[in-house]
Amino acid sequence: MCRNIHTLHNFEPAASSDEVHAAALQYVRKIAGTTKPSKANAEAFDHAVAEIAHITQHLLEDLVATTPPKNREEEAAKARARAERSGRYGTPVAVAS
Repeated sequence: MCRNIHTLHNFEPAASSDEVHAAALQYVRKIAGTTKPSKANAEAFDHAVAEIAHITQHLLEDLVATTPPKNREEEAAKARARAERSGRYGTPVAVAS
């Protein structure tokens, strides 16, 4: 689950509130061990997501970058290229017998 949380700091454009919320949701899901809480836990789950998103937004605003911001599209293209090279998303490699 947590590998779906992406780095949000030092990108241009800056992380949107939707991206911050998605990261908080993934974090809470991982900690709670569930993707959907029971009715009894829904309020606590939603409250945790909101609190973590709120503090994450403050963290991102307070962090100081020492390098120029990264371009989101360029970084996504690099990640796709790495995934294809690893064989995770490319055409399957035939195994010689």
